[in-house]
Amino acid sequence: MNKTLNGSYDNHDQAKNAWDDLIATGIPRDNIYIDEDARTVKVIVPAEAEREVREIFDRHKLH
Repeated sequence: MNKTLNGSYDNHDQAKNAWDDLIATGIPRDNIYIDEDARTVKVIVPAEAEREVREIFDRHKLH
């Protein structure tokens, strides 16, 4: 089953860096959404990938 995870960031660079890392881990671009104005990244992944996604969010200073 898929989960939708959200990460909010203080600035655009943090959000873009998180997005880049998610792509680099092999998550399809179609499953990652970035809201430039809100500085939020949303990703849809299988439940077993949640830990890895949360680590990426934390690495880029999720608040």
